Amino acid sequence: MTNPNTVLLVAAIASFSTPFMLSAINIALPDISRELKMSALEMGWISLAFLVVSTVLLVPLGRAADIYGRKKVFTLGFVIFTAASALCALAGSALQLIAFRALQGLGSAMIFGTSIAILTSVYPPSGRGRALGIVASSVYLGLSLGPFLGGILAEQLSWRSIFYLNIPLGSAVLWLLFTRIKGEWAGEKNGTFDLKGSLIYSLSLSALICGAAYVTAPPGILLLLAGGAGFTAFFRHETRAPHPLLNAR
Repeated sequence: MTNPNTVLLVAAIASFSTPFMLSAINIALPDISRELKMSALEMGWISLAFLVVSTVLLVPLGRAADIYGRKKVFTLGFVIFTAASALCALAGSALQLIAFRALQGLGSAMIFGTSIAILTSVYPPSGRGRALGIVASSVYLGLSLGPFLGGILAEQLSWRSIFYLNIPLGSAVLWLLFTRIKGEWAGEKNGTFDLKGSLIYSLSLSALICGAAYVTAPPGILLLLAGGAGFTAFFRHETRAPHPLLNAR
């Protein structure tokens, strides 16, 4: 039987890693820009690529985990996140770093879309408040320590060391997942994945995020309008779908 405290430890590390990475890298952007000779637009995409992919895929991947297995998706997410961190550390150009940051975002979406669901599956109602509180604290700890530790690492070693830090953390989590956490959790084993709804949702949210990032330019306004129209179509589709991505009703 899986020890709930082991699941809590894994969820806490997962909840710390992504916010830490996000806030630490922002501090190191000037160093990254100088070494890789990046333009201001490319520098912005280091953070935006991660945010767009992780935000857009969070709900679809969470739904997929409910159907196909939360532990499977969570484990694969940590494999991708850890591997992408190593690739980011080895990136030799702006394009490579942006692409690997997008891959990190994919792993992050798989992790965050499942970690809380797994936690609530192993903890009884009487213990969930404490467990969720610890996980929430881990998120804010990552956000708070990111600028501080990220600045130290970038100054004393290099910006690449921030990405390397994720490798031992990810390896520890994967070891626990394969050796200490047994079983699988799925909320709706016989459900059907709403591919059409997922595509509409992902494209609409992508348009909204990119439109907000470039709202001062005409293309940004067009993207915002397209995103709003897309979400109207999405909610209309979800009210009619037999197995919706989100229960719009």
